[in-house]
Amino acid sequence: MKDFFIFFLFFFNFALINLFAEDKKEGLEVDLRQLSLNFTSTEIKNSNPNFTSSRLNTDSEVHIQGKLDFMTNYFFNKFFWSNSLISEYGKTYIKPKDLEKYETENVDKILLNTDLTLRAWLFENVLGGFETGPFASIEYETEFNSDQNLKKILRSKFGIKAFEGKYIKDLYFAYILEEDYTYEKNSNKTGYETGYNLIFDIKEGIKFANFLKFRKYLSIEKENISDLDYEFETEIRLDVKLFNKLSLAPFINYYRSALKTPHISADNWYTGISLSYSNMFKKAD
Repeated sequence: MKDFFIFFLFFFNFALINLFAEDKKEGLEVDLRQLSLNFTSTEIKNSNPNFTSSRLNTDSEVHIQGKLDFMTNYFFNKFFWSNSLISEYGKTYIKPKDLEKYETENVDKILLNTDLTLRAWLFENVLGGFETGPFASIEYETEFNSDQNLKKILRSKFGIKAFEGKYIKDLYFAYILEEDYTYEKNSNKTGYETGYNLIFDIKEGIKFANFLKFRKYLSIEKENISDLDYEFETEIRLDVKLFNKLSLAPFINYYRSALKTPHISADNWYTGISLSYSNMFKKAD
């Protein structure tokens, strides 16, 4: 771990002293990327109560889900500072034949993130153009409620990313450090994470969006039954503009993870249609 931090600091300072992207946009940007209501169906395989994620211990039923994705970004001359809030919550209401109606959670997530990236290099003629540089971030992940222990995780990341491109909005690889406060005894974890976020117009009024994230844990200080070996998630959306800032988006979402001990994996599929509102309240110059 010590060697990694020495390498990262050397790399960061090298970029800081020698290589800078040419000046691009600067200033404050406030973006409500998504406020949506999803009407979906989900299919679960190998459901197991040891998974803390409610997405892997629910039922295969039609459900409704809400999502908020809000960002404030500040573009300095040589740095990009990003802050985001992602909140998701959903329930499934089930009424089996000859049985009383009951409900289950199908997604429950709150994620707060702050991210500082050095605007080190600008690639203008590659994949529509994008910026890239080393970054560091801190995020806190929790949930609204839980039948077991409420998830409370403080996570830091150190790595490199490409961002603010015509097609590539975010592409990164990072080393992660986690402090897990979910249980009475805290647990330190290490691992790595990679992912991307692609958004581009197919034609006027129709936008394609695809994101992917993979997180692998390398070491866990104090193992609990719900500790994960890895997490994988990807989603494909097709946003069709209805009018003004309102859109209708068919989508498919796939989530998979595996427990560390015992090594049990499970899958979750979402397919459905989202009614979504988005608005760029303020755009950087």
